Amino acid sequence: MDIARPDITRQKRKRRILYSVVSVLALSAVTFGISRLKPALPTMDSAAFTDTVKRGQMLREVRGNGTLVPEEIRWITATSAGSVENIPLLPGEIVKADTVLVELSNPLLEQETFEAESQWKAGESQLERLKVQVESERLTQESLVASLKSDLSQAKLEAEADEDLLKDGLVPNLTAKRSRNRADELEARLQIEQKRLQISGKSAQAQLKEKEAEVVKFQKQYLLKNRQLQALKVKAGFEGVLQRLGDERPLQVGQQVVVGANIARIANPAKLKAEIKVAETQARDIQHGQAATVDTRNGVIPGHVVRIDPASQNGTRTVDIKLDAELPRGAVPDLSVDGTITLERLEDVLYVGRPVNGQPESVVSLFKVIDGGRSAVRTQVKLGRNSVSSIEVTEGLQVGDQIILSDMSQYDGHEQIRLK
Repeated sequence: MDIARPDITRQKRKRRILYSVVSVLALSAVTFGISRLKPALPTMDSAAFTDTVKRGQMLREVRGNGTLVPEEIRWITATSAGSVENIPLLPGEIVKADTVLVELSNPLLEQETFEAESQWKAGESQLERLKVQVESERLTQESLVASLKSDLSQAKLEAEADEDLLKDGLVPNLTAKRSRNRADELEARLQIEQKRLQISGKSAQAQLKEKEAEVVKFQKQYLLKNRQLQALKVKAGFEGVLQRLGDERPLQVGQQVVVGANIARIANPAKLKAEIKVAETQARDIQHGQAATVDTRNGVIPGHVVRIDPASQNGTRTVDIKLDAELPRGAVPDLSVDGTITLERLEDVLYVGRPVNGQPESVVSLFKVIDGGRSAVRTQVKLGRNSVSSIEVTEGLQVGDQIILSDMSQYDGHEQIRLK
């Protein structure tokens, strides 16, 4: 038979209550301790790209991508309308000034040229006939004047003889007067015919000049038509490389070409320049004559700035760089190149590698490496003038400070990070 032991039951109950109280107190203490702890620092791979702040000379440069383009480019246009009959060349071939690029045909122009030539030849024949006619009329008039001179001389002699005989009473007075009147009449006729000879000479010259001018007009019309006919064989007129046949679309046999249409583009491959696209935010300090280098992937060529496009397109401005040395082998038009332009040399300045978010003349937050490279702390840094890969530091850093240049946007909510 079991005997009840109430004192043992009470002791067990007290121990359970004591254990519960102790557990609650321990849990509260742990919770309070954890709440007082600072959050753990985020960890970053120590292989992040860093750079050390330095003082000295900083070379300000801007860089851009572009292509080599010919300095001498000429579009060959059609001076005569016609239909494309033959295209003997293809783009890429070397041409000379007299090389035929395209052959056109125009039957109407051929007919007009033939008619203009016939009109010119007919005008020349009419001019020759007019010269013969004028010369014949001149000779006739001169013959008449000569005949009158002879008659006048004879009449004067007869008048003088009759006047002498009249004094001696050998001829009647009427006969002497008739002789004198005839001489006077012939002298008057001679003067008239001489004036007519002079006038006819001037008239003949005027007729000849008018006819010659007409012949010259016919000749020029023919020469113009003939030049247009010869221009149906479109020649290069310029030594270089044929770059393109046609303007927007390649020329095709049978295609109709109007006057002024672009037939071909020819470039001089020996004279190339670099056209570099530079971000408009970096192009504001570029000046004419600044030194530059052009990397063709097969050599670096020195040059200088010769033109800056005043307008911006798609956030960039075009800068032309004239090359000051011979081109390397393989340098051809449209070759992709990299251009670097030297803006200025800054002496005795504090500078560092350009961070990802580093913009000139701005204040940025950068992480400075501390604790011997074990961690990095956020630091406010004021930046100044920039270059391709470096930027000036005006406030916030000192010589020897090491900063992280990589993108740190994922740590925007942290003032300090731990480096592995």
